[in-house]
Amino acid sequence: MKWLRYEADDSARYGVLDGDAIKEVAGTPFDEYKFTGRTHALKAVRLLVPCQPSTFYAAGVNYETHIRSTSAALGKPFVMPRPIDIVGYRAINALSAYGEPIVIPSDSSGKVQYEGELVAVIGKKTRKVSEVDALSHVLGYTIGNDVSERSWQKIDRTFIRSKNCDTFKPMGPWIETDVDLGRLQTVVRLNGKEVSRFATNKMICGVAKAISTISRYVTLYPGDVLWMGTDDPTLDMVAGDSVEIEITGIGVLRNPVVNEARD
Repeated sequence: MKWLRYEADDSARYGVLDGDAIKEVAGTPFDEYKFTGRTHALKAVRLLVPCQPSTFYAAGVNYETHIRSTSAALGKPFVMPRPIDIVGYRAINALSAYGEPIVIPSDSSGKVQYEGELVAVIGKKTRKVSEVDALSHVLGYTIGNDVSERSWQKIDRTFIRSKNCDTFKPMGPWIETDVDLGRLQTVVRLNGKEVSRFATNKMICGVAKAISTISRYVTLYPGDVLWMGTDDPTLDMVAGDSVEIEITGIGVLRNPVVNEARD
């Protein structure tokens, strides 16, 4: 089942994708809901971020090849991280929807790169869940692009601007509830050309381990999202580019890149 959040009749709604149509729902995928009987053509609505998380978690260093290259670029030694070291936070304000532009800040060096990521969407309140039971707390999965300004990432003590600028976290287009993690492939295309492909689930810390680790200390709530990291290569994007993140079995997240208007 593919859950969408979209704008119709000047209001945000949830629905379920059925071919090229959206079956409107009263309620949300996180509680009781019922179909209203109304439908909308997919091409006739504006897609929104597929859920509104209260907290946005990110497994920022979760693929060995990417850790090695990032460590080298930052002039740091390679260290295999513990699961608790992998998970951090991102800012909710940075989220943007399918089709919305990624805006490069006017004072950026221009060293801005994509990171194609699997996103787990929490379906129910989760606290101290075992790794064995963790996936039963996941509603489904969507796609994220963890846009990163690399020059700021090198010099800033935090990720406040290198990772969390407005529009730097496109997510969508929907939440897929029927996913086989072991069969997923992540493919990134820049202007239609494939520039990256990797086995999505070849992570240092998988979804179940990450959820179990977080929930030992922090309560997860329905709609919270956990971005699972990326593998190499991550290449520069510039204004005029279009970037696509495809994860097989889920869909394609596509966003254009633009420059911020100068004051």
